Amino acid sequence: MTGVEEPRGVRKQRSGVVVSNKMQKTVVVRIERRERHPVYGKTMTLARKFSVHDEKNTAQVGDTVRIEETRPLSRTKRWRLVEVVARAKQQ
Repeated sequence: MTGVEEPRGVRKQRSGVVVSNKMQKTVVVRIERRERHPVYGKTMTLARKFSVHDEKNTAQVGDTVRIEETRPLSRTKRWRLVEVVARAKQQ
């Protein structure tokens, strides 16, 4: 292996915003990160969407959540919901 190895049993955690909850026990979470362009130096916002297992259907659209990687649960789900950090503002 190359690079820095993480100790066994330590799982990656990310936080993002729920963009869809239309499936059963699954939510789609959008995670944004900011990165500088390698040539021009402009700061870009890059985003990626993850399918996340939500066993109790607790997350709603707009909620900020923390997710953790896990074993493959389906073809697209490799993450599970840890907690809802902040609820979306009601309109």
